[in-house]
Amino acid sequence: MKKITILFLFLIASSSIIANVSVSEKEALIKLYNATNGTNWNNKWDLNAPVSSWYGVKLQKDKVIALDLSNNNLIGQLPIEICNLVNLQKLNLFKNTISGIIPSSIGNLRQLKTFNLAFNKLTGSIPSSIGSITNLQSIELFMNKLSGELPTEIGSLKELKVLSLFNNEIKGEIPSSVYGMKSLRVLLLNSNNLTGKLSDEVANLTLLENLSLFENNMDGQIPFNLEKLNNLKEMNISYNMFSGLVSKNLAQLDTLNMTMINDKGLAIVLPVKADRNSALANED
Repeated sequence: MKKITILFLFLIASSSIIANVSVSEKEALIKLYNATNGTNWNNKWDLNAPVSSWYGVKLQKDKVIALDLSNNNLIGQLPIEICNLVNLQKLNLFKNTISGIIPSSIGNLRQLKTFNLAFNKLTGSIPSSIGSITNLQSIELFMNKLSGELPTEIGSLKELKVLSLFNNEIKGEIPSSVYGMKSLRVLLLNSNNLTGKLSDEVANLTLLENLSLFENNMDGQIPFNLEKLNNLKEMNISYNMFSGLVSKNLAQLDTLNMTMINDKGLAIVLPVKADRNSALANED
C-alpha cells in the first residue's frame, strides 16, 4: 500500500513538472516551425518532446510567455497562427531570413513588451493593429524592406521606450501622434523615405536620448525646440533637405554637423548662427 501511495504521489509530481501548454499555443509553435523550415534551424525542436524543452521557448504556468529564436536560420513567412500566442511578453526573431508581411492580427498579442523582427526580409506596411499592444516597450524592425507609412495608431503606445525602424522603405511624414510618446528614449528612423517637416512638438519627447533621422527626404527649418531635449546624447539628422540657420549647440550635437542635401542633390553644411550658441534665442 505504501508503494502504491508513493507511486501515486510521484505521478502527480511528474505531471506538474511537465508543462502542458494549450492546444492553440502548441499548434501555433508547430505552425511557425513548419512555416520557417524548422528541420534546418540551427537549434531544432523535437516535436515529440515536451514544449518546455523546446529551444527558445519560455513557459510560465503552462503558458508561452517568451519566444527567442534569434539568429537561428528561420527561412519562410510568419504564419497567422503566431498571433495565437496571446500570452507572449517577448518575441525575438532577430537576424533570420523571414519574408512576407507582419500579420495584421499581431494586435492580438496584448501582453507583448518586446517585439524584435529586425534584420529579416519583411515587406509590406507596419500593421495599424500594433497600436493595440499597449504594453509594448520596445519595437525593433530595422534592416527589413518594410514600406508604406507609419501608422498613426503607433502613438497609442505610451509605454514605448525604443522605436527602431531604420533601413527600411517607410515613406510619408512622421505622424503627429509620435510626438506624444513621452516614454520614448530611442527613436531611430534613419535610412527610409520619410518626407515632411520635423515638428516643434519634438520637444515633448523629454526623455529622448538618441534621435536619428539620417538619410531621409525631410525638409523645412530644423526646430529650435530640439535644444529643449536635455537628455539627448546622440543625434543624427543629416542628409535630409532641412534648411535655415542652426545654433552651434545643435550643429555640434549632430553626428555629421548638419550636412544636408540641397535641391540640386549636393551635400552642404547648414550655416551656424555666428553670434549665438543657442538657436532658442532666435524664437519669436
